[in-house]
Amino acid sequence: MLKKATYLPLNLSLAPLLLVLIFLLSCVVHGVDQKKILSVHNNIWSPKKSYEASSSCFSRSLGKGRDSTALEMKHRELCSGKTIDWGKKMRRALLLDNIRVQSLQLRIKAMTSRTTEQSVSETQIPLTSGIKLETLNYIVTVELGGKNMSLIVDTGSDLTWVQCQPCRSCYNQQGPLYDPSVSSSYKTVFCNSSTCQDLVAATGNSGPCGGNNGVVKTSCEYVVSYGDGSYTRGDLASESIKLGDTKLENLVFGCGRNNKGLFGGASGLMGLGRSSVSLVSQTLKTFNGVFSYCLPSLEDGASGTLSFGNDSSVYKNSTSVSYTPLVQNPQLRSFYILNLTGASIGGVELKSSSFGRGILIDSGTVITRLPPSIYKAVKTEFLKQFSGFPSAPGYSILDTCFNLTSYEDISIPTIKIIFEGNAELEIDVTGVFYFVKPDASLVCLAFASLSYENEVGIIGNYQQKNQRVIYDTTQERLGIAGENCMPTP
Repeated sequence: MLKKATYLPLNLSLAPLLLVLIFLLSCVVHGVDQKKILSVHNNIWSPKKSYEASSSCFSRSLGKGRDSTALEMKHRELCSGKTIDWGKKMRRALLLDNIRVQSLQLRIKAMTSRTTEQSVSETQIPLTSGIKLETLNYIVTVELGGKNMSLIVDTGSDLTWVQCQPCRSCYNQQGPLYDPSVSSSYKTVFCNSSTCQDLVAATGNSGPCGGNNGVVKTSCEYVVSYGDGSYTRGDLASESIKLGDTKLENLVFGCGRNNKGLFGGASGLMGLGRSSVSLVSQTLKTFNGVFSYCLPSLEDGASGTLSFGNDSSVYKNSTSVSYTPLVQNPQLRSFYILNLTGASIGGVELKSSSFGRGILIDSGTVITRLPPSIYKAVKTEFLKQFSGFPSAPGYSILDTCFNLTSYEDISIPTIKIIFEGNAELEIDVTGVFYFVKPDASLVCLAFASLSYENEVGIIGNYQQKNQRVIYDTTQERLGIAGENCMPTP
């Protein structure tokens, strides 16, 4: 009894202290999820790694499951067949990315200023890093008219196109150009067709059927310009396409006769926007308006997948899928817009009056752009938690930089972007820092500020790595889940 009498008051007197200790322990345990470890020098940019690009940028089919087909997805930089100067490549990529974003902002302004509006199975494709094709975008390989073509995946574009023979002006690509003269399934799209008029509505082109030197053109022509000065011009046509193990007939695409720009060694571009000429719209009856991807990181030549259809059994996500509605904006109908409601750094919720507004999600933009007030909140809290590291001068669009050459492994706060419906995008550890210099002497927070508060923000592909991102245009929603973007061998 004496031991019990003595023991009980002792426990009671220590109860407040024990509660505090339990609380602190809980914070530590939960705090593990709020920090991530990044190996500074063990990455593809490191000079310690002698990385040679492979001889081919073509990816493989991953087979067909229940109502599904998969294509491997790779980073385009990994397909040039050249040894890459990473320092030069990473710095140049920032400049080009900024030009693309400026172009998107101008395009958005032009679309929103208009006063009038113009009136289930699944397939998966290997999705790979574009590193070997000298860009920070992603590619897949498809069969067009029975020939392999490597296409850049772009949710911010609509028309799918490839370089065609005879070509008046073409950039260098890996593999032969598409030759319509040897394809029995190639068909010309004519000027008086509804398809040609749909192209005008989707791209803003005018007069695609005008005459030249008194000769009236009968074939429908297209012109698509991109933000970095790249462009493609040619004839609109239709052809059979094979996405993984799924073959589709009469896909409308661009047969590019005059192409210039930073497409690396890719054959062309896959347009996954929302207009009537996009691949998503054209395959609506087959895939029910659903596609998803898992963008791989660059380390060790990782690859992911591009899937078409709504069979979730093909996903390899490690966390539950959370959905957020796609924002309806008739003036920006070809873009995928989400309602950005919040963000957190290391578990600390950020405050900004600009939360609650639309933000694009785009596979073709690299670095995420935020309204100035939101970016300031992100930067302030990140610097508060990531303290004690030597700072470095900013570079290009990135202004929060460090010199990490003397560090091997660093602990960085977890960054989460939150959308309507409490859907979360937890940034992968490889998407937090951008290595401007491969030796880690200039490593920057991989977010940038827009110039003006009223510009539209963009979630770039650098922050989408190792995530399953599901675009469901039928139910008007977007799903997000964590996933290690490495397909099954």
